Formats: sequence, C-alpha cells, structure tokens
Amino acid sequence: MEQPQNLRTLFTDAKAEKAALEVRPDSNTDAYRSDVSATIAKLEECQRQVGLLALFSSNEPLEDISTTDIQYLTVEYLLADLLQRSYSSDREASLQRALAQYERFLGRLDDYDILNEKDKKLYERYAANPTSFSLTTTNDAATRREVKINRFKEEKELKQKLEYFTNNQSRLQADDEDVRKLYLAEIDLYIHQAFQSVDLLSQELTMLSNFRRAAPTPTQALEDDARRRGETKDSSYSERLDRPIAELLRGGKFGPILSKEGKPMQPFTLLDRRTQLQQGVFRSGHNLPTMTIDEYLEEEHRRGNVIEGGGEKSGIKPEVDEDDFDIADQETMKAREWDEFKEANPRGSGNTLNRG
Repeated sequence: MEQPQNLRTLFTDAKAEKAALEVRPDSNTDAYRSDVSATIAKLEECQRQVGLLALFSSNEPLEDISTTDIQYLTVEYLLADLLQRSYSSDREASLQRALAQYERFLGRLDDYDILNEKDKKLYERYAANPTSFSLTTTNDAATRREVKINRFKEEKELKQKLEYFTNNQSRLQADDEDVRKLYLAEIDLYIHQAFQSVDLLSQELTMLSNFRRAAPTPTQALEDDARRRGETKDSSYSERLDRPIAELLRGGKFGPILSKEGKPMQPFTLLDRRTQLQQGVFRSGHNLPTMTIDEYLEEEHRRGNVIEGGGEKSGIKPEVDEDDFDIADQETMKAREWDEFKEANPRGSGNTLNRG
C-alpha cells in the first residue's frame, strides 16, 4: 500500500503545481521554465508508477477501475499540456512528445469506451491521418467559425459541470458514485481540450516541417559562404551588376580568346586597349544617329519606298476633264446609282435589332 500512497501524493502535488503555473505572470523567466520542467518530471514519474502498478488494461471495462484510480487516466493529458507549454531549443521535438502523450490519453479512453460518439469519430479521423488532423473537414471560413462557436459552448458547459462537482467535493466524498462522476466530468473536459490542442499541434508541426525543408542545408550554406568569398571553382560567377570591361571590349562574349595551345577560340581584333578606353571615356550614353535626314531619304528613294507623281497609290483623286464627255457620263452614272442606293436604303435601315 506504500506505492499507491506515494503515487497519490505525487499526483496531487503535480496537479497543484500545474494549476499554479497556469496563473503565474512570469512565464518568460528562467524560474518559471525551471518549475515547468520540475512539474513535468513529477508527472513522468506518475506515469512510470502507473505502468509499474498496471492500473489499467485494455481488456477490462471502465466499471473494473476503482474510483481512486480513475483520476490517473488524466496523467498523459496533464503531461502533454505541460510539454506543449514548455520551452526547448528543439520546438518540433517537444511538440512531437506532446502529441504522443495526447494520443496515449485518447487511445486509453477509447479502449475503455469513455469517448462519446462525436469524440470517437474525431479520434478515428485523427488515427487515420495524424499529420493533417483538423476539427473541421473543410477550409470554409464560415464552417470553421461555426465549429469554434459550438465547441466554445460545449467547453463552457463542461466547465460548469466540473465546477459544480468541485464545489460540492466535500459532500461527495461520502458517495463513491458521485466521486466517479467528478473524475469523469474532469475527463470529459480534458477530452474536449485535447482535440483542440491536437488540432493546433498538427498545424504548428506542419509549419515547422515546411520551414525546415525550406531552410538551406549546412552544405549549401558553406557553398554560399565560399562563393561570397570567391573560393568557388566556377570563376564565371560574379555578384557585380555591370559586366567587366574586358567582356565589353569583346562584344559581350564570354570565355578565353585563346586556348592553352595558342589557338583562337573566338574572333577578335587586336587594338590598343589604352587608346580605346581613352576614346570611350567621354562617349555619350545613348545611341547617336548614323545618317542625316537627306541620307535617309536618299536611301528610301533607292529602296522604292517613296511614291512620286501621284497615281492611285498616292491617294490623290485626279481632276475630271469636263470636255471629255465619256468620263463625265461615267461620273454622272456613278452619282445617280449612289443616289438611288441611298433612297432604297435609308440611313439606319439595316440596324433593326436595337430598336425599342
């Protein structure tokens, strides 16, 4: 009987310390982090003693668990909640540990058939795909908001129920059945909060995993540093925005001009480089014209792009000779036919679709 008494005392102290940590204002201090680690160690010792005493078995129903031992079903939840709040250099590893404890907590309650129908469906969905678990199966904002509102109302009711049993705990100690109801009401609240925590943990772990994949590997970081220091084998790389003068002199061509044997690898012209640079110092920054306007017109004349002497292509209508009766008759007939066409087809007669 000595071990159960030690477990009971250790568990009571750990719960009291956890409750005190939740209301402490110095959550960013080293003392707070140290107290969190100490409470985690106590809960891990409780978990170890529960395993040594074999208090729970997946082959037995809830009725076979003694009233005193029911409270130890919450050890994994309390441990997971503290791990989620703890500070560690490896945040992803801490969250993985917390998620594993939540999974043990929900799995044991599922074995004892404590989960209601709604929570059982959530647990089955989590077991099917733990990495992408979410309280809602859709990304619709209105649906997610409605789910959050409903779960908030449910949590409020569970807290009121637990508060009622807690306030009457002294009276309930005489009735074993009422004590069991108190512990089960506490478990119901923890189940509700566990699923919300698992949802948040899945999202945060996904974000951390994406950050880790996007971050450069140590090898890539070393290569980037070596490249910035100019230690890479690829000498063609440069962070300069302007091209080297030697490249500009070769017309933008890369690579060596001569091979190791002295053979030309690309066309080049021997120039006095110093003289060429001097001539280009006061050169304008834009392209200057290469010919005058007269030279341009002369070139257009040579190509046949200039029309001279009128004609149909010039767009100028020739004047009608009034003494040429044949041409005058033709112009008169064209004008008469055009007048008859306008009389037969009044303006707007073809557009009948848009009339009111």
